[in-house]
Amino acid sequence: MRETAFPEATQRAAIEVAGLHVAIDGQPLLDVRELVLDGPGPTLILGPNGAGKSLLLRCLHGLIAPDRGTIRQGGVAMGAAHRSCQAMVFQRPVLLRRPVAANLDFVLRRQGLGRAERRQRIAELLAEGGLAGKARQSARSLSGGEAQRLAILRALATGPEILFLDEPTSALDPAATQAIEAMIRRAARRGTRIVMVTHDIGQARRLGHDIVLMQGGCVAEHAPAHVFFEAPRSEAAKRFLAGALVI
Repeated sequence: MRETAFPEATQRAAIEVAGLHVAIDGQPLLDVRELVLDGPGPTLILGPNGAGKSLLLRCLHGLIAPDRGTIRQGGVAMGAAHRSCQAMVFQRPVLLRRPVAANLDFVLRRQGLGRAERRQRIAELLAEGGLAGKARQSARSLSGGEAQRLAILRALATGPEILFLDEPTSALDPAATQAIEAMIRRAARRGTRIVMVTHDIGQARRLGHDIVLMQGGCVAEHAPAHVFFEAPRSEAAKRFLAGALVI
């Protein structure tokens, strides 16, 4: 059953994309004329391989500078101040060569928290991710699902306003996927805006408040999840949901 008890959209500053264009060697890879993310989220980004999903996510987070176009949040050009309040987790988690708890301590220390406060916060985060019994274990020895949970916990430890997730469950089994989806729901309920890429239509149904369908580097459709799945407007969305080839 999909949970929908997320914060109201009025609590979130809209992310507005206009004229976003990225090309490599003259080959257009991303051409987003207009996209406004103004709902409570989570926003799930769908589309076939090579559609520009991950590229869009990286542009939104400032990892890739577009050739032209603007990205605004709350009407203000998104810059370093905005991105300091964001976090991103990739498909393959990148963990430090140190124990699980130390991965979290590294982030919390940089936020200026004292030792006692860090210790309490680490315990809370490990409990949140079901990793309380693995605090002293090497992070590199975790299973795939555990490693991804730790990566998400480390991102959440920064208290981000926006959390970008790039296919965080693509290589995981159903139990690990379920655990991560539960973490995402809880983060969304606490007020973190989630923008997430997935190939899993079922996952988009379970988590999505709104859906962005990418096709050929463009936004083919953006709609509330119930509209997208029950009455898609674009031919691309109809074909995608029907399992037809969408290029």
